[in-house]
Parts: sequence; C-alpha cells; structure tokens
Amino acid sequence: MAASTCWGGYILFGKKAGNLAPGGTTVAWGMLVAATIALPVGLVSTPLNVFTPHVLLLGLILGIISSALPYTLEMVALKNMPQQTFSILTSLEPAVAALVGYVFLHELLTHSQWAAILLVISASVGNTISTASYMKKYENRAEPA
Repeated sequence: MAASTCWGGYILFGKKAGNLAPGGTTVAWGMLVAATIALPVGLVSTPLNVFTPHVLLLGLILGIISSALPYTLEMVALKNMPQQTFSILTSLEPAVAALVGYVFLHELLTHSQWAAILLVISASVGNTISTASYMKKYENRAEPA
C-alpha cells in the first residue's frame, strides 16, 4: 500500500515538476539532491583506492544509463501523455525486467513470481480497456442530440 501511494505521488509530482522545467533540468536537480545525500555515505564506507579513473568512468556511464536517461524520458512522457496511460505503461516494467533477466542473465523466476507478473499485466490491460470504454461512453454522452 505504501509503495502504491509513493508511486502515485511520483506520477503526480513528476508531472508537475516536468511542466515547470524541461525534463532534463528536473532530473538533474533530483540527481543532485540524491547525490548530495548518498555521496558522503559512499565516501565513508568505501576505500579510497576504489576511486580509480576507470571505475569512476564506469560509474558515470552506469548513472547515465540506469538513472539519468530513463528518468529524463519519464519526465518527457509524463509531460506529454495522460497520467493514467503513463501509470499503466510503467506497471509493465516488472515484466520487461523479468524477460531481460531471463534472456541476458539466465535468471529464472518461480511460478508464483510469473503469476504475479501476469496479474499485473492483466490488471493493466483491464484498466486500459475499461478506461477506453468509459471514455467512449462519456464522449458519446457529451455530443448534442
């Protein structure tokens, strides 16, 4: 319940933040705040000999690919599509992640994990169909007779 509440807040506040500034700017500020909080912990808990140019370059690439680019694209998407559509599309992320893990990392999920993913996909499809049906009925009522 807490996770769904936080996810809903992310969608609502992310849309507002994306409308205030271009997506990249919003993400840059968010990453700066996160780095300000995480960097001191990382510096204290990690030996300094780990911070070689090679490792720092890999960390930069990983940060861009895993966070900066996806969050920037999410801000752009939130700005340009309805919140309901965005939430439905992002609910499919666990299924995509499971498939990528299976194909590239040869990870196997249990039957209950696959069932949970199928339930999320079914809920997304059902929500999409019912929303489209509702919108179609609503548009037909709004037309003058």
